[in-house]
Amino acid sequence: MGPSSFLISGYRSYMRSRFAASIAVAALVLAACSSANPSSVPIPEPLTTESIPTALQSFYRQQLKWTDCGGAQCTKITVPLDYLNPGKATTQLNVVKVAAQGDKLGSLFVNPGGPGGSGFDYAKSALQMFTNAVTDNFDVIGVDPRGVATSDPIQCLTDQQIDVLASSVVMSITTQQRKQLEEQSRLPAQGCGKLASPNYAYMSTENVARDFDIARAVVGEQRFNYLGKSYGTAVGTKYAELFPSQVGRMVLDGVLPTDLTLDGVTQVQALGFEQAFVDFVIDCGTHNDCPYQGSDSQVAQKLRGLFSDLDKSPIKLQDGRELTGAFARSAVLSYLYFPVTDYPKLRDALNQLVNESNAAPLVKLSDERSGRQSDGQYRYNSFDSYFSVTCLDRQFRQSTNQVASLAKAWAKISPTFGENLAWGILPCSNWPATAAGPAKVKIASSVAPILLVSRTQDPATPVQWAKNLQRKIPNSGLIIWDSQGHTAYHQGSSCIDRAVDTYLLRGTLPLANTQCSNA
Repeated sequence: MGPSSFLISGYRSYMRSRFAASIAVAALVLAACSSANPSSVPIPEPLTTESIPTALQSFYRQQLKWTDCGGAQCTKITVPLDYLNPGKATTQLNVVKVAAQGDKLGSLFVNPGGPGGSGFDYAKSALQMFTNAVTDNFDVIGVDPRGVATSDPIQCLTDQQIDVLASSVVMSITTQQRKQLEEQSRLPAQGCGKLASPNYAYMSTENVARDFDIARAVVGEQRFNYLGKSYGTAVGTKYAELFPSQVGRMVLDGVLPTDLTLDGVTQVQALGFEQAFVDFVIDCGTHNDCPYQGSDSQVAQKLRGLFSDLDKSPIKLQDGRELTGAFARSAVLSYLYFPVTDYPKLRDALNQLVNESNAAPLVKLSDERSGRQSDGQYRYNSFDSYFSVTCLDRQFRQSTNQVASLAKAWAKISPTFGENLAWGILPCSNWPATAAGPAKVKIASSVAPILLVSRTQDPATPVQWAKNLQRKIPNSGLIIWDSQGHTAYHQGSSCIDRAVDTYLLRGTLPLANTQCSNA
């Protein structure tokens, strides 16, 4: 999503961008994506039901009041803020349901990713975001996770603070700039501790998974059917660990591992986005509006030089902001997720910046991805919720000197984004709320078959992460699309769509080692 040295992290919430881009992709490839609906097979009842602690029974038995909300049904679900002390404070989840267009097979919960993405928005656009096979047979249910978007949203940062973080200079910094960087890195922790306490301390992915089980029960489902993308796969993984007997049909698309450290995740993504940048440059050279001429390596180096020049001499924007190199790198990174729709926009914006000295198009692209509106306000609290979830889950405790060492090392493997991505994790080193941190994935052998989905060239969630998780989930399946881009379902491959739809409707996994071509 938006600009920043601190906010550039590869798996922070690009929900707005993914949502908008997916709509565009769906419009372009709808005919190619649509597949004949496989006949459905009833979802089996669970063999056993997870026991509900007495202190949680009132949450599991609450009665919902659904109301019309623009072509859908909406409600709120109350959950405990702290599952270790459920009798104390509570929080509410905003929920939307788009009813099945045909004979209902069950409910399908969906999450688009993040942390910080709106499941509510994602599900409300179900008719555009999913195939007919899904919307005909399932009630599509979206939940804004606790503290996110419209579910008692936390607020840690002001709009002005987000703008400041977005322009932080992190390349070849002076001693004074490093001191300023350290001060700015404390803003998310200070803001959450002051403005969002105690809620921010309970936004772990484990709590989100527990919330989903209450949601499953109160909408009347015995099984939890789920499609999660990107960070949504982490929620699904946690759910399968906690409630294996309740898992129904679960699709995890673009796997984000729950058992890696923050620097471990981000280093891999630095490599992924560097390759995506190279792929963009190669494609750029085949078009007349590429901002630079020359070989692929020359164009890449010229763009990196542009970013470095912007760090030294930022462009003053009419709204008071500055287009720094960090800002520009983040804008570029956020348009490397979906090559089909994103490359032309990014190419044009860079061309205008380089050859017409017009920064407005690149800034506009960045603002669209980050949800920054024309009045300077950010539509949702994606930045606040990203830090709250990520820093709590990953428990990153390295010092500024250690992060500086990471930045130096990552610059060698990712000359475009490495330093930005390294410094982008520094705010988590200051996080006041504690949790268990990453742990080995342990899922019971009795869990129902789960389908994993990936692309061969996904910069944010590489295919190896899906392969690793498949080895940890008994009876799971994996289908891979040989293509560039982030997540695979309903992105243009009828092969992927048929496999996912067949699994959701019949429970049948694709054959082992199935790979879809990019034809």
